[in-house]
Amino acid sequence: MTDPSRSHELANLLARLIQIPSINPMGRAEAPPEVFYEHRLTDFLEGWLRKKGLRPFRQEVAPLRQNLIAVYEPPVAPTRTILFEVHQDPVPVEGMTVAPFGGEIREGQVFGRGACDVKGGMAVMLGTLERLQRDRLPGARVVLALTVDEEHTFLGAQRLMLHKGSDLTDLCGARPDLAIVAEPTDLHIVNAHKGVARWLLSTKGVPCHSSRPNMGQNAIYRMAKVLALLEAHAAALSSRPGDPLLGPGTLSVGRIQGGISVNTVPDLCSIEIDRRIAPDETPAMADSMLRMALETGLSGWPDWLDLPKAWMSCPGLDGPKQHIAREALAKALLHCGMEPVIEAVPYGTDASTIAEAGIPTVVFGPGDIRLAHTAAESIPIASLGRAEEVLMALARG
Repeated sequence: MTDPSRSHELANLLARLIQIPSINPMGRAEAPPEVFYEHRLTDFLEGWLRKKGLRPFRQEVAPLRQNLIAVYEPPVAPTRTILFEVHQDPVPVEGMTVAPFGGEIREGQVFGRGACDVKGGMAVMLGTLERLQRDRLPGARVVLALTVDEEHTFLGAQRLMLHKGSDLTDLCGARPDLAIVAEPTDLHIVNAHKGVARWLLSTKGVPCHSSRPNMGQNAIYRMAKVLALLEAHAAALSSRPGDPLLGPGTLSVGRIQGGISVNTVPDLCSIEIDRRIAPDETPAMADSMLRMALETGLSGWPDWLDLPKAWMSCPGLDGPKQHIAREALAKALLHCGMEPVIEAVPYGTDASTIAEAGIPTVVFGPGDIRLAHTAAESIPIASLGRAEEVLMALARG
């Protein structure tokens, strides 16, 4: 049984994490430094870990964005090495109905941006490392990686796993035997999910005055042809059998932009394409299928069509390959009196990047994904203590 006072200690830590803005700008051109990027939170986390007797080190990713890594070494030879990974960045705060950086605690919940996704999971992983270090408990070596940019382009996890994770192995002294990625799974074990790839596709035209449209070439009309082909391609993808748990890969056009004024024939039109990748696919396969659908439908590749390589991509998480991590976490849940629930989810996480490096990985944490990114984002206080007990059992087992 989790001590309620411990859950409240974690809630207070979570409230402090929420109060430090670390918003992912999500590609916005305007990114005020007082709100965006993770650097303020990274500074706080480094100081917090040092006060607990740990020696964290930074890993450069991008300006104002650094991964932070800390290692707990048990007092006797470790039974194994476990990687805890959690991202520092939540999504933007427009439209929120609670104070986004308030960290308000009431009615058994903690409120604010990132409470659920994923500073709640971060507080739990920090608390676990704190207890291990304070009590010098035997068991696993635990490597905590606090990464950046999960919500947009996965830069932090990709840097962490550079060279198939050899950089991380050199830093922490051993290759992790398994990994737990924090996300709001309601304490379920997620061992499979889809990947994602995104492209910016453009069509070019020739501008002219709209009173003589025949003197130009309308980029929006050209994009209309492309959109019809993409709709057909999306339908074909969705009709396939796909993965037994997650179904087929999918495609969606989420944004469109074109033209400068109503009385000018537009010379440029752009769209953003989102492709969800099933575990039996790869980003390269998705890219090839997309280009083939366009080239076939347009009877060649016209010079007015521009499709650079995907500006972000990560593979899916293949469930059967994660059995070592799944079984270890299931054992810890049982030890804590909880029945393990294994599931697959349609969204993507850092787990697939870690698993791609050959480390068995599952996703686990407190909170309900349906509350992530919402106007009144929150997490139950009681779930924090329960999640910590599971991670403690995993580290001790």
